[in-house]
Amino acid sequence: MKEIRLLIVDDHQIIIDGLKSLLEDEAGIRLMGEANNGKEALDILKLLDVDIVLMDIDMPIMNGIEATKHILKDFPNVKVVILSMHKEGGLIKNLISIGAHGFLLKNSDQAQLVEAIRKVASGDKYFSPEVTMSLLNKTSINTSTLNGIDLLSQLTERETEILKLIAEGFSNKEIGEKLFISHRTVDTHRTNLMKKLDVGNIAGLIKLAIQNGLVS
Repeated sequence: MKEIRLLIVDDHQIIIDGLKSLLEDEAGIRLMGEANNGKEALDILKLLDVDIVLMDIDMPIMNGIEATKHILKDFPNVKVVILSMHKEGGLIKNLISIGAHGFLLKNSDQAQLVEAIRKVASGDKYFSPEVTMSLLNKTSINTSTLNGIDLLSQLTERETEILKLIAEGFSNKEIGEKLFISHRTVDTHRTNLMKKLDVGNIAGLIKLAIQNGLVS
């Protein structure tokens, strides 16, 4: 299995040290470096091969939003996971539109952090349940129903059930426990949902669920 090379970017050393302690014993994850602002992160990426950047938002000199834009433009093979205490729907939508590959809150536990890193490294997107709920509560989400009804008619009963639970903010593990199936089975259903509904991320699934009345 390919080693996941990580860069941590945060202007608080105590946060960096905490993340390092959470990840130091995780097999297959290697910390390549740390930076205290976006500019430092860009300088490091010019020197080191990195797969994933864990990116804070509020930082001096260059904030995480600007740094993410530069990284996705100048280092297309590098993926960015936002790690922040902010969960405003508008901010999250902005970062998703920029191209961020994941969004975690700083109160996430070790399991969520590791899951996010591994999922993004494997080519998936990851948004924590709290972030998903913030998107659901964002009143500016467009709720017009495009061709969603026709698309939803393609889904099996189980797929519709899982789509509803995803849109309500439940994690793969929680959905698996509710439906008495493994989290890997849930992940397979989620991948199939994205293909059938022609969306590229969890936010797209949530939007479709809202548009078609699966959640209020």
